[in-house]
Amino acid sequence: MGFTRNNLRNKGTGIMNKLTSKQTVLLIIFLVLVWGINWPLSKFTLAYIPPILFSGVRTLLGGILLLFIAIPRYRQLRFRETWPIYLISALFNVILYYGLQTVGLNYLPAGLFSAIVFLQPVLVGIFSWLWLGEKMNALKITGLVFGFSGVGIICSGAGGLSGHISVAGILLALGSSLSWALGTIYVKKKSSIVDPIWLVTLQLIAGGLLMTSLGSGIEKWSDVRWEPLFIMSLLFISIFVIAIGWLVFYKLIDSGEASKVASFTFLIPVVAILTGTLFLNEPFTITLLLGLMLILFSIYFVNRKA
Repeated sequence: MGFTRNNLRNKGTGIMNKLTSKQTVLLIIFLVLVWGINWPLSKFTLAYIPPILFSGVRTLLGGILLLFIAIPRYRQLRFRETWPIYLISALFNVILYYGLQTVGLNYLPAGLFSAIVFLQPVLVGIFSWLWLGEKMNALKITGLVFGFSGVGIICSGAGGLSGHISVAGILLALGSSLSWALGTIYVKKKSSIVDPIWLVTLQLIAGGLLMTSLGSGIEKWSDVRWEPLFIMSLLFISIFVIAIGWLVFYKLIDSGEASKVASFTFLIPVVAILTGTLFLNEPFTITLLLGLMLILFSIYFVNRKA
């Protein structure tokens, strides 16, 4: 297309410039905390709004907010050349990921559901090796296995497996994980030819419009309870979890190996469980401690040089 990665990085606000180690750490901490809080908060919010409408409204609102940032960068949009990338990214990272996730939370406890979804770092590690040419060695494989095992142990000990087990819920969680992994690899592969802010903005708007339209057809707006707590939760999720969260995630993915960045997302279910422990009076168990240790080992092995 005659448009290189360096061209993109040298234009606009410079969002694609490489991160320093300190910036990387701060962005990872932000992402883990915000996306971790998102799980119990989304479960709470579903008591006020039907799932498909919730999935559509939160992503559409996040996209509209980002549009104010994207419009001044209109020259970098290059829509005629890049529109398929935006649509494919919207399909995997918004429509399938959020759609399956939001519906699936009605079938499984949030802890168990998030544990299954966070098979994603393992899938990203495998897909990065197969399709992006990233190195795969024994340390990485060991780390990825430790990470997923840690998430499973945490959720089994935090009440995730003590509730009902729904086959539909498990399949929806697996579908959400697979779509997110494929979307992450696709964005990493195409990041050199699209503007990151326009990518996040358009995928959220396209996905949000489709899911809001679908929800309006099969669900009732009259079932939405517009109470202050719901509005505050919706705004927090739309602004910090969706709009800012996806920008941070893609920035991290572009600045380092996808499998290494994805390894830190194993910490997100830990935050989700700890949030439940602190605010929902769930006990801090030995299995929670064991799972956390496995996750820390996972991050160490994935990021350690062979």
